[in-house]
Formats: sequence, structure tokens, C-alpha cells
Amino acid sequence: MKKAVRYYSRLGNTRTIAEAIAEGVGVKAISITDEPRLVEYVDVLYLGGAPYANIMAPELRVYAENLDASKVGKAVLFTTSNWSRRTVLALKKLLREKGIAVADEYFYAHMLHINGRIDAARAFGRENR
Repeated sequence: MKKAVRYYSRLGNTRTIAEAIAEGVGVKAISITDEPRLVEYVDVLYLGGAPYANIMAPELRVYAENLDASKVGKAVLFTTSNWSRRTVLALKKLLREKGIAVADEYFYAHMLHINGRIDAARAFGRENR
């Protein structure tokens, strides 16, 4: 089963969580700024980012809007923020409207407790293999 971890991070918190999830999955986390399009089919795409000014980062929205539904079997989402899970909710809605299956379960890490959530992020990646 082919899996990939993609993320958008401005401050590094989401990158830290993405890398931990990727370690649990057994793949490398790649920023959407480094790879703006998913280049090959994946059975499971772990996709995450954080809200900025309480809305999804425009870069992540564009990535999700341009995601080819035929290249993703299922999406598993994650987010980091102070309190809002709006990014997950917005991504879930956008991807489902594109016809991409999205897992109900997602991973959340509070931005002030990133280091305390690294082991849980690794476990989340292992559990969703």
C-alpha cells in the first residue's frame, strides 16, 4: 500500500508533526511548497496544515483544490493550532466534494504543546498504516 505525507507549515509546528506522522508511517514528509502537486497515486494521503488568522492557509487550499481525486485512495488529515480545528473541517469538506474519501479520525496538536505530541503523532502514523 502506497502512502504519502504532505503538509504546509509557516512556523514549523505542522512540519514537526508531519515528520513524526511520516516516521510512524515509514515515509518522508514533503512540504507542498517543495512539491506543489501529488505526482503519483497513493492509497493514503496524510495531509495537514494550520489555520492562520483562523482560516486555512491559502497555499494549502490551492493544493487541495488542485488535488487530482484519481491519485488519492483516501485522505487522513492533521492540524496544529492554538484552538481552531477549522483547517481539518474545511479540508474534509473540500476533499469530499472532490470525491476523495476522508477518514473521520484526524490528528490535532496544540501549537504550544507540539513537542509533547510527537510520540502521539508517530503512533497516529503507525495506527493508520
